[in-house]
This record gives sequence, C-alpha cells and structure tokens, in this order.
Amino acid sequence: MQVKTIALNTFRETIRDRILYSLLVFAVLMIGLSYFLSELSVGDFERIVINFGLACVHVFGAIISIFIGITLVSKEVEKRTIYSLISKPVSRFQFLLGKFLGLSLTVFVTTLLMSVVSVLIVYLQSGNFRAELFPVAGAIYLELLLLIAASIFFSSFTTPTLSAIFSLSLFLIGHLSPQLRFFGMKAKSAFLKGAALATYYLLPNLENFNLKNVVLYGVKVDGGRVLLMFGYFALYFAILMTLSWVIFSRRDFK
Repeated sequence: MQVKTIALNTFRETIRDRILYSLLVFAVLMIGLSYFLSELSVGDFERIVINFGLACVHVFGAIISIFIGITLVSKEVEKRTIYSLISKPVSRFQFLLGKFLGLSLTVFVTTLLMSVVSVLIVYLQSGNFRAELFPVAGAIYLELLLLIAASIFFSSFTTPTLSAIFSLSLFLIGHLSPQLRFFGMKAKSAFLKGAALATYYLLPNLENFNLKNVVLYGVKVDGGRVLLMFGYFALYFAILMTLSWVIFSRRDFK
C-alpha cells in the first residue's frame, strides 16, 4: 500500500514537470519534422520517417528518464520531506521502489504518446499502419526502465550533477558495448584490453534492447531473443535496485 501511494504521488509530480512537457513537445515536433524531411530526401521515405521517429522516442525517452530520475531522491532531501517519509512505517526499499514505479508510469505514458505520433506520421506519409513500431518501442521502454534504475542508484550516493554524468555515460557506453568488446579483443596493450573487456562485462549492453531492424528491414525476432532481453533486464534491474537499497539504507538523514 505504501509503495502504491508513493508511486502515484511520484507519477502526479513528474507528469506535471515543466521539463517533461518541454522535452515532450520538442520530441513530438521533431517526430513531425521527419515527415517533411522525408519529402526532401532521396530514398525510402517510409524508412526515414520510422528511423527518425524511433530515434526521437529513444533519445528523448532517455533524457526524460535520466534528468527526472536523478531528482527523485535529491528533491525529497532538499525539501526535507524525506524526514517525514522515513519516520513513517515505510521502508527505504519501499520508498525507492515507489519512486521507480511512479516515474516508470510517467515514462510509459510519454513513450506511448511519442510512439503513437510516430505511427500516425508513417501512416500519413505512406498509408501503411506500421503496428510493429509498438513492440520496438516496448523494447526501448525496457531500456528506459534500466536508465531510471541507474539514475536512482547514482543519486543514492552522489549529487544530481554527477548522477546525470554517470547516467549519460552509462547510456552512451551501453550502446557502444559491441565496439568495446571488439576493441578489447584487438587491443595489443594488456591494460587497454583488460579495461575494455571489464567495462563490456560489467556494464549493461543496451544494444540488447535495439529491435529497430524489425521495422526497418523486416528482420524477424525469435522467442529466444525476447527471453534474453527480458532476462537481461531483470538481472540488471535487480542488481541496480539492490545496490540502491543497500546504499540508501545506510544514509543518515537525522
């Protein structure tokens, strides 16, 4: 019950955030702009619109997840509302989980909205209703959930600025994981090889959530790939939330 209350309060707070609306409006405008860009381009117009639309869903979703996620804990500390919360029969894990679920619901709404706009733009441009964009957006959403968990983890022990830097770095490195592995295998320096491979194995490979080829090139995704994606998400989510709880439970707010 406490988790549900915290989650709903967090959803109400984040859904009214001015930064959220600014980013969302800009994202929708950028997705709409893809329609006009496709008319000026030479090539597969539909593919251009789909690629641009999914890129907007991905990038703006990541920005929303990170920059609102890093404030979930720090705002409560700055406003001193954290003191009243932890004095109630609410465990610190329930507090973190409620915050996560609240922002997850907000990001779900924004991801769905941007995805619907993308599908409509494709329909207006080509007359094709590309419903397969929604499963691809769903995979992006799983990645965004990991970014929220990572933002909460970093914000549990450092400042919002550093949390943003760490979270953005995780986002960028996570999508460079295949290149990191290739570099590590080819590097002649033992130090560089060890550093690259350690980073590859420790940090989540966010390319596991990239299903854009499904709609761009008609690539079929088997059940094993889907199970791997969900299992990968569950593993890193459990690690991040457990570490967040361990660190946050040791903080003294008295």
